[in-house]
Amino acid sequence: MPELTLTGRVILGMLALGRNTGYDIKQFVDKTTRHFWAASYGQIYPELRRLEEQGLVRGRSEPIGSRARTVYELTDEGLAALRAWLASDVEPLYELRDEGMLKLFFSDALPERRVENIRAMRERDERTLAGLRALESHAQGGRPGPYSTLQLGIGMTQWFVDWCKEAEQRLSEPEGSN
Repeated sequence: MPELTLTGRVILGMLALGRNTGYDIKQFVDKTTRHFWAASYGQIYPELRRLEEQGLVRGRSEPIGSRARTVYELTDEGLAALRAWLASDVEPLYELRDEGMLKLFFSDALPERRVENIRAMRERDERTLAGLRALESHAQGGRPGPYSTLQLGIGMTQWFVDWCKEAEQRLSEPEGSN
């Protein structure tokens, strides 16, 4: 069984939901997993070629007019690789990259901006939370995996917004009033 890259896992999972072009995969990632797992065109297209070379996906030319277009689908080997990864007992990778948290970590170098940076993180996540909640009605009654993931995302984002509000209030209080 070939070793899957992180992007390869995303692609196989997306193709398990239905055949797609690289463009369609990117658009679907942007609407679904980007809140916790993004993928760029620069990752998707080379990985599709690699997965095809490994026999895990099959691409078929389906041009639209004069525009070239390749539609991909999982092979039986690709589905087996996806299932093997899903069944794996290896501890799942957790990676968080948040520039706001990076600024907070280094905020001792400019403490007068700390609260404003936390406020910016809160406002960003309030927008994210509104977007996730807007997806909720469409996701209810759908596939349990994506819906459960959406619920987890809503809960985590709400917690982060609440933490930011509490931190803004605590850090805005005058010295010695705690």
